[in-house]
Amino acid sequence: MFRGGAAKQVCNALAALLTLPLVGGYRLSAMIAPHVKDRLFQGYSQFLSLWPGITGDFLRRAFYAATLTRCPRDCMLSFGTVFATPEVEIGDNVYVGPYCMIGHAVIGDDVLIGSNVDIVSGKHAHHFDRLDVPVRLQGGAYVPVTIGRDVWIGNGAVVLDCVGDRAVVAAGAVVVKPVPARAIVGGNPARVLGERGAPGGQAARVVPSDC
Repeated sequence: MFRGGAAKQVCNALAALLTLPLVGGYRLSAMIAPHVKDRLFQGYSQFLSLWPGITGDFLRRAFYAATLTRCPRDCMLSFGTVFATPEVEIGDNVYVGPYCMIGHAVIGDDVLIGSNVDIVSGKHAHHFDRLDVPVRLQGGAYVPVTIGRDVWIGNGAVVLDCVGDRAVVAAGAVVVKPVPARAIVGGNPARVLGERGAPGGQAARVVPSDC
């Protein structure tokens, strides 16, 4: 992350000023057409995701600090990352790598998210029970996915359910059920491989529980 005391504060303030037209434009359009609020937000998110370098880091932080449910100024939201909705909470000292897609989510403090990670809005975004109606017309339900504090999610993972505090999700894992606190999971579907902090550094069996 970009560090440097007063200089960082000045850059944050300048980025907030530069993104004011975007924040105002989004809020105005969302007031006019609230039924497509998420789609409008996605457009602004896509635009900002393409701004490269450190400048892009500051501009994204400033915009999301003003539009997401929570977004502190010490997080890193990398190039190519898009938010599907403003209904996202980001904790302190969070790093989100390049080319991620974030849906409805609550992300705890000190979380590291690798590149090309998808955090999907739960497992029921699309209903598909009926055969007489196309899937696109059957609706769905968006459920926030909670990522606990001090979690590491590896590159290319897909997360559809909660991840407990201090867990590790291996690269390429597909999380379809809650991950217990401190668990190390991997595979498709993800299964428990070990536990962080197990005695003697050995992977210990973890009993699944709600996150």
